[in-house]
Amino acid sequence: MGYRVGVDVGGTFTDLICVTPDGDVVLDKTPSTLDDQSTGVMQGLAQLAERFGMAVPDFCADLEIVVHGTTTGDNTMIEMNGAATGLLVTEGHRDEIEMRRCHKEQIWDPSAPGPAPIARRRARIAIPERLDFQGEVLLPLDEDAVRAGVRRLRQLGVRSIAVMYLFSFVNPEHELRTRDIVLEEFPDVDHITLSHEVMPRGPEFERVSTTLVNAYLAPKLARYIGNLQGKLRTGGFAGPLLIMQSTGGVMPPDYVARRAVSVLASGPTGGVMGATVTARHAGIDDFVAVDMGGTSYDLCLVRGGRPEIKTDWNWRYRYYIGMPMVDVQSVGAGGGSIARVRQGALLVGPESAGSTPGPACYGRGGTLPTVTDADLVLGYLPEAGFAGGRMRLDIDAARDAIRREVAEPLGIDVVDAAWGIERIVNANMANATRKVLAGYGADPRTLSLIAYGGNGPVHAWAIAPELDIERIVVPKAAPAFSALGVLVADYVVDVVRSYVTPLSQLDVARLHALLADLLDEGRKELEPAGLSESDVEIGLYVQMCYPGQNFDMSVPIPEGTDFDETHLLDLAERFHDQHLAERGFCFRSQQPLVRGARLAARGHTPKPEKFAALGTVVDPAEVRRGVRRAYFGAWHDCEVYDGSQLAAGVSIAGPALVEEPFTVIVIPPGMTAELDALGNYTMTA
Repeated sequence: MGYRVGVDVGGTFTDLICVTPDGDVVLDKTPSTLDDQSTGVMQGLAQLAERFGMAVPDFCADLEIVVHGTTTGDNTMIEMNGAATGLLVTEGHRDEIEMRRCHKEQIWDPSAPGPAPIARRRARIAIPERLDFQGEVLLPLDEDAVRAGVRRLRQLGVRSIAVMYLFSFVNPEHELRTRDIVLEEFPDVDHITLSHEVMPRGPEFERVSTTLVNAYLAPKLARYIGNLQGKLRTGGFAGPLLIMQSTGGVMPPDYVARRAVSVLASGPTGGVMGATVTARHAGIDDFVAVDMGGTSYDLCLVRGGRPEIKTDWNWRYRYYIGMPMVDVQSVGAGGGSIARVRQGALLVGPESAGSTPGPACYGRGGTLPTVTDADLVLGYLPEAGFAGGRMRLDIDAARDAIRREVAEPLGIDVVDAAWGIERIVNANMANATRKVLAGYGADPRTLSLIAYGGNGPVHAWAIAPELDIERIVVPKAAPAFSALGVLVADYVVDVVRSYVTPLSQLDVARLHALLADLLDEGRKELEPAGLSESDVEIGLYVQMCYPGQNFDMSVPIPEGTDFDETHLLDLAERFHDQHLAERGFCFRSQQPLVRGARLAARGHTPKPEKFAALGTVVDPAEVRRGVRRAYFGAWHDCEVYDGSQLAAGVSIAGPALVEEPFTVIVIPPGMTAELDALGNYTMTA
């Protein structure tokens, strides 16, 4: 068994977790290189090799697997710098993408502009063709129109083409033929996305939006992954590279290349999966996972040991994504969030200083005050030994930035200005958490808070009391927790097939054929992983809704391929019960509508037996580094401890600061932190 590495590229740092052949867990960080993320990944691997006293080629040769969560897709949508994209669409539906199901983010502003278009109107070509809902041809594909449309798109500079025809998910013949024509007319096109391959179900707006986003992301993502694979192979790595998906699972690059849209929010999703595994080992079923990094604050509700997964109404970057996604919500609140005064009010975020130039205290040219600068001024962070000892923070630069940009405009001193920054960013994070929990009807008083990311342990003490959460769990691996999450994630294949019919008219033979097709696709996609049957967990579902509803839900069929007519009433009752539980109402007198079949296959991967390296010191006084003053509404003298040497069972009363290599666990007055055998600090009042 060789080294296993998980990598998560964030907006500020690239985090790495390495499980050694002996089972030890080592974490590291390096500044992200957003112009080419693969450069930062290779720098991180070089740092790990140095820590193990190995040359980079030797370390890469000993790598068993690399699992990667990337922000390439998210950054592309944020900056809207994806591929020049064109659309071939059924005649009469050229402007479907503009209608957005009448969804407006600002409902009281009728003049608010829509999102930046992925495909300009001139690059959306209407094609005469039409199928009915059963896949029967009403109007044959006009191949001449397709050829003319492709030539026009080529003249417009399009490099990626999306194809979305009505009811192609029932009969893909027209879309498949269109792909052949595109390759004949435009052989050097970068990418072709067919809607029935990305989202094989209706309705049409959701499908065209998902297809366009996939076409927009795919070329850039393919280039990045290819570039990373090339550098890894050149470095001596011969094992598999796996990519994290927004469904909470990992798959090989060729699978992800076909479904580029599936990598959106893959990094934050990795953190949630890591929190889920950690919580399971700690006996925690219900919690809210919060990840405060350098750029954003990501949160997800987990109940019953499973993260909430949204299968409908998934909007990301103002576009609809018609795929199951772990429901991770983000706000612009991170260590790099910039504080400024506007019209007499102090605002924090969502703009971030990122890793370049970074906070003022980094000494990399940043001049604007950030949350990290406030943390330093308030005493939470050490001046020396930051980022694993590779950085020294400049407290004078932090004070000067806060004084110039915040304190003087507001007529207050620097400490009050820093405390104001702290209170506002904490309130922003607490309010975002409260909103998500309220949407699920979850009572925060019944939950634990699992905090991670480089800044999560620094701010968890302030977020939890705002929400009346009594228990805070901070893993020792918190600074690279998303990297740990991608490393422990399972293979996941989630595919659907469309079949629309009232439940009473369900053709069981056709359902069996759909299930057989899904099972065959799931086996083919998981085959390269070399998993045994005992390592694969398969869930089969029927997609159902009430007549007139736009969004269906996945209703399990435990009978699997043994499902027959005698199980129809049981299926109906399961649907009604699930609808009542998830949406608060049901109509038992109404006949449900079947919308399709779904397979969710999970291939279990090896998990490390421990998630952090523990020390051997049972008396904190032996690793006391001194006293540092920290501000909690008033100045307090805080004992400072070296967390890397502490053993399980240690209890530390606040006010205190526990310095781990890449973060600080802030324990305020009135709270106590206990370190368990799993490497988790549990903080309670």
